[in-house]
Amino acid sequence: MLSLKDLYEIYDKHQDSFDAKVEEFTIGNRFFNFNEKPAILGVINLSTDSAYKTSICYSSEQAINRAKVLTAQGADLVDIGSEATGATSARVDDFKQNSKLIPVIESLKKENVLTSIETYYPEVARECLRAGANVINLTGGENSQEIYKAVSEFDAGIIICYLQGKNAREIGEYKLTDDPYDYLAKEIETATKLGVKKIFIDPGMGFDYKNFDDKHKSLRIKYQIQTLLNSFRLRKLGFPICNILPSALEYFGEEFRSAEPFFAVLAALGKTDLLRTHEVPKIKAVLDTLSLF
Repeated sequence: MLSLKDLYEIYDKHQDSFDAKVEEFTIGNRFFNFNEKPAILGVINLSTDSAYKTSICYSSEQAINRAKVLTAQGADLVDIGSEATGATSARVDDFKQNSKLIPVIESLKKENVLTSIETYYPEVARECLRAGANVINLTGGENSQEIYKAVSEFDAGIIICYLQGKNAREIGEYKLTDDPYDYLAKEIETATKLGVKKIFIDPGMGFDYKNFDDKHKSLRIKYQIQTLLNSFRLRKLGFPICNILPSALEYFGEEFRSAEPFFAVLAALGKTDLLRTHEVPKIKAVLDTLSLF
């Protein structure tokens, strides 16, 4: 059972990291003061294969309306994906992704809604930035330099995700002994040399690794809890931290929509700066309550 003693031991061992400051910057027309308060990244899925069915939008109109609703509910940005990462999900080529994403991005830009695009395709990243996207949520490392160049050219932001594999669709079993710190430090160095200034770092705990299946559900959830509580240790890299909030279907079952608010508490305690969630109003309520202390 997780206890206050466990939380204190984490803090006491890594106090220097806990007090580290991270970069603050403007995305679109909004300044984010990450050292003062976390931000919320709402989720929109354009793939019907997405596991979180309540976030699926079946048309551009639905996606645009959902983005407006999420923003009104408290999302600072909306994260839009057009290819699900599940093992049995259909692959979507760059042309089809752009045909789905670009009309939504162009409309939301007119509405002053800040957008993040989840992709590992350089062609998708560049065309979405050209259409007005504000952030690229990079879920792959194979073509990262090409994407960094595009992000720099458009003075956009990027979420650099740690993952073991070429991209979110080509991963195997997760090596729990690996530490994302060195990988992220190297990618930050590469990105900044190419002119990228607005960086988020993501420990990447939400990917569908094969040894995190239903047979190993306790391993997955324990790892996710530890990652959230220890995320502040990455603050020494100097950039804000993004974390997906787990849905933990294995434990929450029919009450899965209560999972992300639970994990939001752990994320906030671990000093996550950008919380990626399907449940924006619930997460905003959690953060507003925690901010009272």
